[in-house]
Amino acid sequence: MPQEKADLRNLSEPVRFKRALALLLMTLVLPGSAQIVAGSKRAGRWAWRIIAGLLAIVIFLVILGLIWRSGTINLMARPGTLRIIQVLLILLAIGWAALFVDAYRIAQPMTLERNHRLATSILDAVLVFVVAGALIWASAFVNTQRDFVASVFGNGQKSKAEHGRYNVLLMGGDSGADRIGTRPDSMTVASIDADTGRTVLIGLPRNLAKVPFPAGTPMAKQFPNGFQWSKCAAECLLNAVYTYAAGHKNLFPGDPNPGETATTQAVSAVTGLKINYYVLIDLAGFRDLLNAVGGITLDIGKRVPIGGGSSPIKGYIEAGKNQHLDGYHALWFARSRAESSDYERMTRQKCVMSAMLNQLSPQTVLTKFQGIAAASKQVVKTSIPAGELGTFTDLALDAKKLPVSSFSAVPPLIHTGNPDFDLIRTKVAQAIQKSEALDKAASEGDGKTTEPPKSTSTKKPSTPAKKPTTSPTKPANDVDDVASICKA
Repeated sequence: MPQEKADLRNLSEPVRFKRALALLLMTLVLPGSAQIVAGSKRAGRWAWRIIAGLLAIVIFLVILGLIWRSGTINLMARPGTLRIIQVLLILLAIGWAALFVDAYRIAQPMTLERNHRLATSILDAVLVFVVAGALIWASAFVNTQRDFVASVFGNGQKSKAEHGRYNVLLMGGDSGADRIGTRPDSMTVASIDADTGRTVLIGLPRNLAKVPFPAGTPMAKQFPNGFQWSKCAAECLLNAVYTYAAGHKNLFPGDPNPGETATTQAVSAVTGLKINYYVLIDLAGFRDLLNAVGGITLDIGKRVPIGGGSSPIKGYIEAGKNQHLDGYHALWFARSRAESSDYERMTRQKCVMSAMLNQLSPQTVLTKFQGIAAASKQVVKTSIPAGELGTFTDLALDAKKLPVSSFSAVPPLIHTGNPDFDLIRTKVAQAIQKSEALDKAASEGDGKTTEPPKSTSTKKPSTPAKKPTTSPTKPANDVDDVASICKA
């Protein structure tokens, strides 16, 4: 060390200053290199080993992501994995800051003239602040992700795809101060192809009466002829199943979510589909979620009132192309009933879902994740386990590339007061078969799209369509392309 100090004194002051800057910049580009060149070679080698190990892990994960995207996302989204990453980022921040401080020491700033010593000190402080600060911010970001996954996604049982499809019940719950309990006023089944992500949205009106329940379930024993009894009459509708089950928890011993369970079972019986999971969104907080992602853009064909019903109309969302809606206006666009029917409202809700699917890019989610996570913890409840997050993220990325189709069980095809459930199940099966035919044509090169299925798993045919028992007047097109609906 004395010899090194003597050598430094033999250098001109400008050279010593350039050497000091070089040592700091070397630490920025390759941590440990300053120690290898002019300090403790042992410390430098340890820094290089750690960097090499981290790079190897990153390269492995990138390759794994290219081969098995959903599995990689599942691995990285686990709360335990995220906790490890958070701790590693904090340790990396501390270690890198220590290397900057040591590089500053090696540069021997006291041998520099005042201005050069000040410049070196400022540069070192800035580098420590920027690099360590960025890593600490990243650790906070990871902690938000971990908290989000732990809060929103549970440790529930994984549900396998049925006939090659995942069926997820999307419910919009409205539990305001003027409401008795929670009533999911919006119910849509997203039937998702487990290979391609192609999605069919199946809309069920909230006022569907006499809904059945699967045999052997508590509600089927309570209502063997469907959800109806002499005392509730018109109140025994699909959206009241949730409230009834939540108020009769004794029918569901040990079940912490009887409302969701009963509603899921009813929807399964109505559509003929196995419902794998549910997602319940509190509409009162939906506005914050949409604001967090920057709103959505829609083509609006008819102006929609803001307010109405028990409150006065405060204004209108005007018709027009490429209308950008913030959370407040998007929520009213989705939920407004004034001057329209429930069935028109169902169509608007599908437009909002489709817009969110198509417009929420991974970049948007990443850059605005803190706000999304904070809002989602308040408004989203789901039975999708954390271990399936990667599967559905993967499917969502594929679904963005494909058009979304839909079927709604609404008049004149379906009389909601006395529904033909066989007909509903028939139309649901036909909608799914039509969607699967598009994938088959694409895989055979007959369609306009050429994307092959992601996996080579053998898919069972969808539930065969039952012959309708009645033949009421039907719309010109039972299965709609959502993109064609949501246009001015």
